[in-house]
Amino acid sequence: MRFESPAPRRRLIGLTPLIDVVFILLVFFMLASSLIKWQAVEMGEPASAGAETPVVGSWLVRVQPEELDLNAETIAAAELAGRVTARIGEDPAQRILVQPAPGVSLQRLVDVLDLLRDAGATHLTLLRL
Repeated sequence: MRFESPAPRRRLIGLTPLIDVVFILLVFFMLASSLIKWQAVEMGEPASAGAETPVVGSWLVRVQPEELDLNAETIAAAELAGRVTARIGEDPAQRILVQPAPGVSLQRLVDVLDLLRDAGATHLTLLRL
């Protein structure tokens, strides 16, 4: 009597180890890379325009959708940075009040805050209407 051996069965490739490797690589690259450079803008507590905000000697920067105002004078962004840098050189404790106009995008406000921070301003207060 002769027995024939069955043909060898093909082994199925398991996907579980492959998925594990992919997830390990994903976690590794998420932890190893820095996608965004985080920078903090330090400001005082938000104050309403009518509250007791120390305004003596403070500069008021109004952020409009298309322009900037420094103490009720329309000014370009580059000129604002120059004036702030010069003023901070004279008085490092210069307080700057920032008031966004209605309809100003958050990105525009953050850009102005970054501009002021890069110019050396450290005492920033955000006013709300």
